[in-house]
Amino acid sequence: MSTYLDQIREIEEQIRRTKINKATEGHVGRLKAKIARLKRQEQERTFGSSGGAGEGYDVKKAGDSSVALIGLPSVGKSTLLNRLCGKKISEVGAYAFTTLDAIPGAMTHAGTTIQIIDLPGIISGASKGKGRGKRVLGVARGSDLILIILDAFDIIPHLNLIQNELQHVGIRLNQKPPNIVIEKTHRGGILISTLKILTNITEKTIKAIMQEYRLMNANITIRNDITMDQLIDALEGNRVYIKSFLVINKIDLIEKEEREKLLAQYPNAIGISAGTGLNIETLKDRIVDHLKLIRIYLRPQGGETDFDEPLIIRDGSDIGEVCDNLHKDFRKEFKFARVWGNSAKHPGQRVSLNHVLKDEDILTIIRYTR
Repeated sequence: MSTYLDQIREIEEQIRRTKINKATEGHVGRLKAKIARLKRQEQERTFGSSGGAGEGYDVKKAGDSSVALIGLPSVGKSTLLNRLCGKKISEVGAYAFTTLDAIPGAMTHAGTTIQIIDLPGIISGASKGKGRGKRVLGVARGSDLILIILDAFDIIPHLNLIQNELQHVGIRLNQKPPNIVIEKTHRGGILISTLKILTNITEKTIKAIMQEYRLMNANITIRNDITMDQLIDALEGNRVYIKSFLVINKIDLIEKEEREKLLAQYPNAIGISAGTGLNIETLKDRIVDHLKLIRIYLRPQGGETDFDEPLIIRDGSDIGEVCDNLHKDFRKEFKFARVWGNSAKHPGQRVSLNHVLKDEDILTIIRYTR
């Protein structure tokens, strides 16, 4: 009896043998959808349907944002954690698998406190449960930023392995979620409404993929030029979209000319030496910049604005998310808020929970009194 993995390999081979054109596109779309469904079933069997690929170490989120360090064993993640946090937090050793648990630390920089999580080294097959892989990737799924830590002497094989494992558990790096709305209906077939010209997928292929998911009646609104893979991601509904960049360690051990050539090849990367501290401050700046954090100054009703300790939140956050950060009861007790600053149409504008804040806004939250 063939396993899920055997079936996936057979279908992948079919796709490789198929020349993709307008005549075969719908068939390939259905095959890709079938692979996605089999992968989900295989993960549920491997990890257990209750935990799934998201089951991880017991790491409580702390600080203004969380950053996961992902890399193969012995690439210098523990040394880097200690450098970023300014003290010894994670054990360092000259052998593989020094770190066996998720080790969190706190990096303070540019007025923010960022949680940095040193994860055990990832190996091939991690997404299938090998080497505590499901727990490592579970923490990565819940982070705000992923740093892929690479050894300067083994970049290509390490990067390919890590990207494949992250992709397999539904982590989409540096991508935006496809703007697709799918509403199931009781009749009428598949009705497709597009707000952009589709250049990567036909309506015939969309319907073929929907049929693979047993969706025979639905209204689909597509607001950007999607691919068949993005449609499948939307149908799966369990993808996470996380920012990421590459950190190439031991860059100091490479000749200057080779170093410049390497960094030109990977413009999304920063070269560092965790051992000597080379470029660590630049890395801290890059982390804060990628997280896109903003400062909000709180003003209690009838009081003075606290400019000394701003609330740090992610750019694009609304007042409801601020309420959640402040206290578990603030959202349900919320009456209205007043805002002064860049997001306000006028000073002291009265706004609701869904008002999106901007950097250095001043905020007063008014709650119903008991």
